[in-house]
Amino acid sequence: MSFPSTTNPSAPQPETAPAEVQAQAQTPPIPVFPQPAKPRHALFGWAIAGFIVIGVFGLALLAYLFLALGPVLLLLGGVLAVIPLVIVLLGVYWIDRWEPEPRGLLVFGFLWGAVMSVAIALLVDIGVQLTSYAVGVDAAALDVLGTVVQAPVVEELAKGVGVLLIFLVARKYFDGPVDGIVYAAVIAGGFAFTENILYFSQAMAYSGLLSADTILTFFVRGIMSPFAHAMFTAMTGLFIGLWGRRSVAGGIAGFFVGLLPAMALHALWNGTSYLGLIGWFLLYLVLQVPLFAASIVLVVQLRKREAKLTQERLAEYASAGWLSPSEVGTLGTAAGRKQAMTWARTHGVALLMKTYIRDATTLAFTRQRIIMGRDRIGAQRDEHELLLKLTASRQALQAAAQPAA
Repeated sequence: MSFPSTTNPSAPQPETAPAEVQAQAQTPPIPVFPQPAKPRHALFGWAIAGFIVIGVFGLALLAYLFLALGPVLLLLGGVLAVIPLVIVLLGVYWIDRWEPEPRGLLVFGFLWGAVMSVAIALLVDIGVQLTSYAVGVDAAALDVLGTVVQAPVVEELAKGVGVLLIFLVARKYFDGPVDGIVYAAVIAGGFAFTENILYFSQAMAYSGLLSADTILTFFVRGIMSPFAHAMFTAMTGLFIGLWGRRSVAGGIAGFFVGLLPAMALHALWNGTSYLGLIGWFLLYLVLQVPLFAASIVLVVQLRKREAKLTQERLAEYASAGWLSPSEVGTLGTAAGRKQAMTWARTHGVALLMKTYIRDATTLAFTRQRIIMGRDRIGAQRDEHELLLKLTASRQALQAAAQPAA
């Protein structure tokens, strides 16, 4: 499971750097200060439309929760739900450190999970309940089917659609499996946040604020399994990222393929609720813990592959004279970045260094888009802009590093 990183002979090679830039690149590598990228108008329009739709559904969902739970329980449930949310977001931050995704897309993903996915699940559940009562389905059978079949299918489909939307609308920022996992985890974190508000509030309503049932519900959902939803939906994001590196059709196919393990894992997890407390804990140790460990190993390997890809692509710019070999080593390794940030802090240019590293990484993945044949014209335009930024930034930081006269 890796990025295709070999050079594509048909892909345009990086333009040769001007002589003065080549000379500048041979000086000790100093960080870069890029200008903010100009927003793409099409993406901006989609973002506005998306946030408006989410806002409308969000107000409706908030009104529903307010009426169903009341202000006090809604507030208390929200406070408790923040704790597992923070745990998930810290995990996402760790995964996304090498090549961070745009904050706007992460916010959209979170809101999609917290609002749209929950709204879809609630609407489907209401429809199923009304239909079942009208037909006369046995209540016990309906409960089992709702837990083991309906919830996994509907919830994973609703969350997965959010990942697919980001892939289709903002494909420029969807570079591979790590990005798919990041977007999926943020969406799942948002969904779990709203769902936990419901679970925690209902537990407090039925048995009291500090009752054993409330404490157990919080411990099981908030402490022992905060990453459950993230692991399920990450399967969808993983396959979209893997299969969508070359074409939109591949990403769409990956969406449907990834839904299968996502739904299966979700159904298996929900089914453990019928095993009793002891049975649940046993299956948690036998299944959930190994799955979580395997997920960490997978993410670590994918992150290493991202670092290797960064080195390989930046080395091509070094060959063309845009970077020095030592800069490639600094930007393409975790140790090099750490040393660079240490240097930057001592010189008071830490923010410039962060921007330098981020833009150089973006340049590497832009180069990968060109090699893969994805939006080659747009990617080459981005490549040219990034090269100009890196050159200007190097000049600015070299000047900042000079001792004051």
